[in-house]
Amino acid sequence: MKKIYKSQLFKISSLNSLSIILKIGIGLVTSKLLAVFVGPSGMALVGNLRNFMSSLETVSTLGFQNGIVKYVAEIQKDKLQLQKFISTVFISLLIVALLLSGMLYFFAVFWNHKIFGNDFEYDFVFKALSLALPWYAVSVFLVSVLNGLGNFKKVIWINSIGNTIGLLVSIILMLKYKTFGALLSIVISPALLFFVAFYFVNREIAVFKIIKIATFDFGFIKNLSSYSLMALASSVMGPLVFLMVRNNIIQTLDINQAGFWETMTRISTYYMLFVSTILTVYFLPKLSTAKGNQETKNIFWSYYKGILPVFVFGVTIIYFSRFFIIKLLFTKEFLAVESLFFWQLMGDVLKAASLILGYQFFAKRLTAAFIISELVSLALFYFLSDYLMGCYGIQGIVMAQALDNFVYLLILVVYFRKSLF
Repeated sequence: MKKIYKSQLFKISSLNSLSIILKIGIGLVTSKLLAVFVGPSGMALVGNLRNFMSSLETVSTLGFQNGIVKYVAEIQKDKLQLQKFISTVFISLLIVALLLSGMLYFFAVFWNHKIFGNDFEYDFVFKALSLALPWYAVSVFLVSVLNGLGNFKKVIWINSIGNTIGLLVSIILMLKYKTFGALLSIVISPALLFFVAFYFVNREIAVFKIIKIATFDFGFIKNLSSYSLMALASSVMGPLVFLMVRNNIIQTLDINQAGFWETMTRISTYYMLFVSTILTVYFLPKLSTAKGNQETKNIFWSYYKGILPVFVFGVTIIYFSRFFIIKLLFTKEFLAVESLFFWQLMGDVLKAASLILGYQFFAKRLTAAFIISELVSLALFYFLSDYLMGCYGIQGIVMAQALDNFVYLLILVVYFRKSLF
């Protein structure tokens, strides 16, 4: 027990757990503020902007985060190669971020109508986003470099401080500007992470002093392309499909119903953090180094026997506590969300069961298989949501998610059957 307690993994895992608890706590406070100050309709608009931001952030960073961590870890002792890599990635990301910023600023009216519809005038939000985006892209780059250098504690501290700053910005802006303030805080907060990241990174490596155009090496971009394709397929297409579905809800039902679905999605995000973090920190490295089907099989089943039953028990408690959760985190206006819990939780259990299999795509860099399965799943969800919404209203959306997760799980079970049975 003393060896475990004193181990670096235990200390990092404990700090990471505290970071997750802090993130969830901040998320819960933010949800309460949104419920009080913007209501269900404002929640729908916040959901639309978050989905748009998620896609935009992935494009602005070219989906390089995981690739940066991998390559920095491998070449950190070779100063010349490290300098070339850092220069290449930084210059590429900065160019892309500046181009996207121009598109956001000069076409702010267009983006406002696409994301919020014709009934809202929030052009300024997109102009603010255009100014904030380059700072955010650079901050992601800096955090990824720090992660690659193995400074996990500092990465966790950066994220924790960033989340706290984001909460303070949200409180100030929402108190003063209500819905507009909530939208503005979403685009401003990520950019502020740059200053925190720069402080920590600059103590490890003088990043900006080693960036030189002359050391740009396109070969690194080519090597990062597989990571980019996988990230773009999931992190860009996924939020865009959710955005399209939410707009369909607004047009077919009403904006309050879209807000209820966004509320349910936010609740889901909080408890799914525990599964996704365990997978990233513990199971992904094990899958990456697994040799042969038998070793992979042992890893899969250790997850299904150890983690999944605990998760099922947890969501069962959440289901029976749903009224209390809604009243605690939101307001009485959101009580209609209660009807969405069963199918959402059912779908999330199926999602949790498929996640461990999905991580095998990343562990073994099965790029084509991942992209195809991801696109098929997203297309299925979109068409199922459209059909089932017509039959069951807003409940049809969470039913579509559950059915899509079931089909996706079946596909992965068949694809990885040799590693499972």
